[in-house]
Amino acid sequence: MAGGGENDDVLKVSPDAEEAELMLEGQAEIWRHMFALADSMALKCAVGLRIADIIHSHARPITLSQIATCIDSPSPDIAYLARIMRFLVHAKIFTAAAPPPGGGETLYGLTPASKWLLHDGELSLAPMILMESHPYLTAPWHCLAACVKEGGSAFEKAHGRKIWDFASENPEFNKIFNDAMARAAKISMKAVTAAYKDGFGGIGTLVDVGGGTGGAVAEVVKAYPHIKGVNFDLPHVVATAPAYDGVSHVGGDMFHSIPYADAIFMKLILHGWNDEDCIKILKNCRKALPEKTGKIIIVDLVIRLDDNDPFDKTRIVFDLVMMAHAANGKERTEVEWKKLLEEGGFPRYRIIKIPALEMIIEAYPM
Repeated sequence: MAGGGENDDVLKVSPDAEEAELMLEGQAEIWRHMFALADSMALKCAVGLRIADIIHSHARPITLSQIATCIDSPSPDIAYLARIMRFLVHAKIFTAAAPPPGGGETLYGLTPASKWLLHDGELSLAPMILMESHPYLTAPWHCLAACVKEGGSAFEKAHGRKIWDFASENPEFNKIFNDAMARAAKISMKAVTAAYKDGFGGIGTLVDVGGGTGGAVAEVVKAYPHIKGVNFDLPHVVATAPAYDGVSHVGGDMFHSIPYADAIFMKLILHGWNDEDCIKILKNCRKALPEKTGKIIIVDLVIRLDDNDPFDKTRIVFDLVMMAHAANGKERTEVEWKKLLEEGGFPRYRIIKIPALEMIIEAYPM
């Protein structure tokens, strides 16, 4: 009688079956990536219809018909709305509570994710969603292959000019861009001002280089009123900046000169430029700082592939965003940041992790 092994009853999967399973998983993955655009377009739809705001205004989960009643339209299509909501519930943007056995309608509620879609929320990503999903900024994505083949800027290929020139010539885009940047800055600045409180203590004058309409430096000055804030950006940008207590707006070009200060602040600026341009900017920062006591505070992305924090993948995605939107922008690893800072005149630095997409890079000229 033939002897039986202890594993005789274990189902053996043939190599062909394993390969077929892997191919099926690969196919599913490609389908998912192919239609990933649906994620951002569904978010754009929800923001445009103000669905999160409608639910929030009721202060409780509400029915589809209640949502439809509040949409700015004389005859909203509830069947379409139901399909959009099914997708967004599956994506965990909204919740859906099934009706009770006795009947009734499904109730839709907010999640921690959809609270970031509130237009009037203190912290909101709604303007950022509207900007990134706008045809002005989706068009350059179609030019990435051309950039690989020919070099050059995806944005320029799509629009015939760099993004900053396009903004200066297009008031509509300039407003969309500045609104999105200001609201995004408010989110990260809340994390910065809380995490870097000791770093702002000894600063008298702080210049925010590329500060847009001044929202970031205004948050710093609000949290630390002893600081005199200077918002420094291109003239057409500061021309639309609102007034903030303790902040003055100065128009200029960071490639020419930067106002003198005790410390310089730059949020999401250097990731928009190539290494050569970044070194020019850093050297100008170096000239504007006291040699012994000056410092530069950079709030930017640092790619760390083994960090396993919730923003890891988004930081890598942002590197492609830079390819699409900035002429020569890129996201950098710590090794790349170290090289850049040394060549720009800042040999000492430390990286401070904060609860945000960005990190703080504090660097010194000596």
